[in-house]
Amino acid sequence: MPNIVAVLKAEICRLAKKEAKSATVQLKRASVQHRNDIAKLRKHIGQQAKTIALLQRQSKAGRPQPAVAENPLAAARFSARSVKAQRNRLGLSAEKYAKLVGVSALTIYSWESGKSRPRKAQLAALVAVRGIGRREAARRLEGAAAEKGRKQK
Repeated sequence: MPNIVAVLKAEICRLAKKEAKSATVQLKRASVQHRNDIAKLRKHIGQQAKTIALLQRQSKAGRPQPAVAENPLAAARFSARSVKAQRNRLGLSAEKYAKLVGVSALTIYSWESGKSRPRKAQLAALVAVRGIGRREAARRLEGAAAEKGRKQK
C-alpha cells in the first residue's frame, strides 16, 4: 500500500507543477507585453515633452507660430437635417433652393432624406448659402432668373 500512495503523491505533484507552469507562462507573456507597452508610452511621453519644451522656447523667443490655413470647407460638416432646416429658414421650396445651390430639386430631396451626400463643390455651395438671409436668397434667385432670360434671347 505505501507504494501506491507514493506513486499517487508523485503523480499529483507532477500534474500540479504542469498546471502551475502553464498558468505562469501566460502571465509571463502578458508581463512582457505590458513592459513593452510601458516602454513605448514612456518614449512617446519623452518626445511630447521635447516638443512642448521646444514650443515654449519658441513662444518665449517671440518667434511667430506657424499659421494654420483656415479653410471654411475643412470645418464644414454636412447634415441632412441642417439642409432641410436651412431651406425652411429661407422659406424656399426644394426647387428654388436647388437653383440657389446649383443642383436639381431631386438632389435636394435626396440630401434631406439622407440618401446621398454632396460632393466638395456642392458642399462649398451649401456653405456659401448658410450665411444668407431670405432677402439675399430672393435677390440671388432673381439674378439667376434674369441671367437665364438673357441667355435665352
